[in-house]
Amino acid sequence: MKKRIGLLYGGKSAEHEVSLSTARAVTGALNFEEYEVYPIFITPEGEWRRGGRLEKPASTIEELQFGDEATILENNITDFLMDKNGEATQFDVIFPLLHGTNGEDGTVQGLLEVLNLPYVGNGVLASSAGMDKVIMKQLFEIAGLPQVPYTYFIRSEWVNEKHTILARCEEQLNWPMFVKPANLGSSVGISKANNREELVTAIDIALQYDRKIVVEQGVAAREIELAVLGNDFPEVSVPGEIKPMTDFYDYDSKYKDGSTALIIPAELPAETVTSLQELAKRAFKAIDGSGLVRADFFVTAENNIYMNEVNTMPGFTPVSMYPLLWQHTNVSYPVLIDRLITLAIERYEEKQQLHYKKD
Repeated sequence: MKKRIGLLYGGKSAEHEVSLSTARAVTGALNFEEYEVYPIFITPEGEWRRGGRLEKPASTIEELQFGDEATILENNITDFLMDKNGEATQFDVIFPLLHGTNGEDGTVQGLLEVLNLPYVGNGVLASSAGMDKVIMKQLFEIAGLPQVPYTYFIRSEWVNEKHTILARCEEQLNWPMFVKPANLGSSVGISKANNREELVTAIDIALQYDRKIVVEQGVAAREIELAVLGNDFPEVSVPGEIKPMTDFYDYDSKYKDGSTALIIPAELPAETVTSLQELAKRAFKAIDGSGLVRADFFVTAENNIYMNEVNTMPGFTPVSMYPLLWQHTNVSYPVLIDRLITLAIERYEEKQQLHYKKD
């Protein structure tokens, strides 16, 4: 019997377009002989729309946004479980392909937990911790993972204590510095600053996307990424290297202009690869990960390793590193999708064994 998959994508996020590209790619990888695929689209305004069952992979992104025939889900949460005819559709798994705020940050994961639905990927804690770069860094620090120096602050502190914050950045960090919104991915809102004037501009840009800002010490290093797959016993892929032609790996170089080289596997000493794989597992466990994580590192010329961050819902676009890393570790894209679905069901079934009793 075919498994019923609810493909959840779009979202009210700066990474809406990335999610659409990811959803299209995943429909091309799903085996329609094994799965019934039901698309659930969230518009940029936050409206939930339900399309009819997909009979084949989506040929265009527009196909995944539906037209007037879409069922618009109102505030009634039970509508989430209905098909276009109003008949109950019991999903075997929800596959969230939402990036960024209101999708990758634990909010949708919490909804799915309340609905008691199996879903692919990380749970509420791992998603929210992985989304907030400050909380993530604090967890990594507790786990003993090496990191570059950083500082952080919130919008109200910047408004009221701008000179104090600038002085703190210059006292604790060296130029260049990287300024990031704490709660966005895909390099949205990230800028490099080489002096105080550029730092002020970078902070103002980042504050357009989040109220919490991280300022990190720049480091001369290679950008190395590894893919993690599993639940309690995660596996780690070969490492890959990001080589942007621009000053750093920004949004455009990731998704638009193709100006980034992906080298898989990365040319690294065997002992460095082993260390990276072990650190990737530790990072995965530090946030209580499940399903999938992409672990990002800096590796210096002396092969010193610094943990950069984890991405709890890495993209599945044709240029995305996560599936490419597994392809080079002898796990094809369709097999990867199957394993993620299996992992989601295993985690769900384990949770169903828990008992909640009154004292």
